[in-house]
Amino acid sequence: MRRVVFLGPPGAGKGTQAALLAQAEHLAHLSTGDLLRAAVAARTPLGLEAEGHMAAGRLVPDDLVLRILAERLRQPDATRGFLLDGFPRNIAQAEALDRITPIDRVLSFEIPGDLLLRRLTGRRVCPKCQTVYNVETRPPRVEGRCDNDGTALVQRPDDHPGPVETRLKVYAEQTAPLLGFYRQRGILRSVDARGTPEEVSARIRRQLEDPR
Repeated sequence: MRRVVFLGPPGAGKGTQAALLAQAEHLAHLSTGDLLRAAVAARTPLGLEAEGHMAAGRLVPDDLVLRILAERLRQPDATRGFLLDGFPRNIAQAEALDRITPIDRVLSFEIPGDLLLRRLTGRRVCPKCQTVYNVETRPPRVEGRCDNDGTALVQRPDDHPGPVETRLKVYAEQTAPLLGFYRQRGILRSVDARGTPEEVSARIRRQLEDPR
């Protein structure tokens, strides 16, 4: 059984790698955004509580996020192993997570800031089918058009340079102490997130198999 956490800034490739690893090892791929949306869609009591905060434009409180996560971890697929994608985001969340479940390995995705900036500002999305492209790393066959339906691609507001720099700054401020938190427990490993998905995936496998 693997209980893994992926940490890394926006654009580091956590989502891509989490999907690959979860499929290969039959792990439940858990991200808090997906969990919240699923709980709201299912109209569960916790989902309705979260919907009230979201409808009012408030952040969903950590306590409620953790209760939704704990409920999800009790489902059969998660009891066989899981991968947390981008959670926890701060020390308080990490300490609360410790009270819910043990974690076996934390992988920190390391990538230069200038490359991250290019990745994020180069991201384009199809507003119709939600397929994500990148002008540098995954361009569409026809410039500016979705491969699936020909719809004109758009750049999300938070992928413009100003918001991207703000997101990266917030991540750096919150994550530095979190890395120390897991380093002290001896379960933190760093992964070079540059290169192709296949190259990064191979590095992740080596870190997960490392018994140290």
